[in-house]
Amino acid sequence: MTIVGEAPASARVTHGQVLRIALPMTLAYLSTPLLGFTDTTVIGRLGSAELLGGLAIGAILFDFIFTVFNFLRMGTTGLTAQAIGAGDRAGAAAILWRALSISLPVGLAIIALAGPIRETGLALMGGGAEVQAATRRYFDIRILAAPLTLANYAVLGWFLGHGRAGIGLLLQTVLNGTNIALSVSFVIGLGWSIEGVAWATLIAEAVALCAGLVLVAGIHGRQALAPPTLVFDGARFARLFAVNRDIMIRSTALLFVFAFFTAEGAHLGDLVLAANAVLVNFFFLASYFLDGLAVAAEQLVGTAIGARARARAGQAIRLTVGWGLAMGLVAAAVLFAAGPAIIDFVTTAQPVREAARVYLPWAAATPLVGALAFEFDGVYIGATWSREMRNWMLASVALAGIVWWIALPVLGNHGLWLALLVFLGARGITLALRCPRNLDREFGAASTLEAISR
Repeated sequence: MTIVGEAPASARVTHGQVLRIALPMTLAYLSTPLLGFTDTTVIGRLGSAELLGGLAIGAILFDFIFTVFNFLRMGTTGLTAQAIGAGDRAGAAAILWRALSISLPVGLAIIALAGPIRETGLALMGGGAEVQAATRRYFDIRILAAPLTLANYAVLGWFLGHGRAGIGLLLQTVLNGTNIALSVSFVIGLGWSIEGVAWATLIAEAVALCAGLVLVAGIHGRQALAPPTLVFDGARFARLFAVNRDIMIRSTALLFVFAFFTAEGAHLGDLVLAANAVLVNFFFLASYFLDGLAVAAEQLVGTAIGARARARAGQAIRLTVGWGLAMGLVAAAVLFAAGPAIIDFVTTAQPVREAARVYLPWAAATPLVGALAFEFDGVYIGATWSREMRNWMLASVALAGIVWWIALPVLGNHGLWLALLVFLGARGITLALRCPRNLDREFGAASTLEAISR
């Protein structure tokens, strides 16, 4: 039986297939900043700067924790897509339960280490005594959701591996919609302060996981079941761990780059720090659009690899990368043209506005320069070439470090932005250049260029 959203391995990859995956996931990712805006607004209406600061620091800590463990989403997508492409239904089902079996102990370990994680984060982030107290109140409740959050990553990744981006959008809507509704109810309606936001997140994660498992059972029925001997197969577990390990290292390196960028901006003065904080959000906003196309690459390339369909893999790479570059160009043009207006909307401080305008061209260029990196991340995750992705991420970090070391003393903050663009560009270029060789290794050396160009 062919499940809706999947295409036969022999079929050509079309623009429609790319967009059917990319557009729903773009909408799903765009709901995340709406949630952050709601949480900030409901706490802001309480009139306490300390609570707002505590929420901001807590959100950063959880962003770091869960970005590191987002390998459960990405690794599950790539492996599931390959199993579907190979026609291995039982293997695809086993991947879900294998990922869920990892999410529980890892989530419990995060809870067990909550104290040291929280205090280390607070020591690094700073803040006054009342701000840190508010962060602790928020953190100690929300951390209880760790196993649920990781399990939701696994379920979302599994559906995306099947090409079910509409289900992905539904699950993210349930998660963020429930969270928003409960945050407003608990904080504004019941007066629960910052604890209300944390409880809203915990409950929303539980609701989303229940919804996800109901959809697994309702859509896939008995096909979602797998014998324990297959779920806990040693060789398959080892492959899952290897893929997830490499993705975790890659994600940690990515977090390091942006943390370093922020810290170096702070060393250049409060005005530069504020201007960079405004501008780097331009890149993060554009990334939501590029991430949807990266998910399309994960599923379409993974399915083609699993089906041993070289021409189809080449088509998937060509179309998703082409769409990514086009979206990167559009995003860069929009940010360059609308950047001054966006800056004025975000901040009313005239010195910050003026400083941000000076560095706007660098920020506007990030979506275009980074488009290759986003799309080839998706290609490599779908193909499970995670070791290569990890290695070229680390090499790009090193190259950007050299540029920063040389350019910062001469160019100041312009040199810092140059180093960031070198990092983004180096990642995309190295992954693109290595892709034909990786296809050769995957399929054999014949006709790689022909496969990509079809």
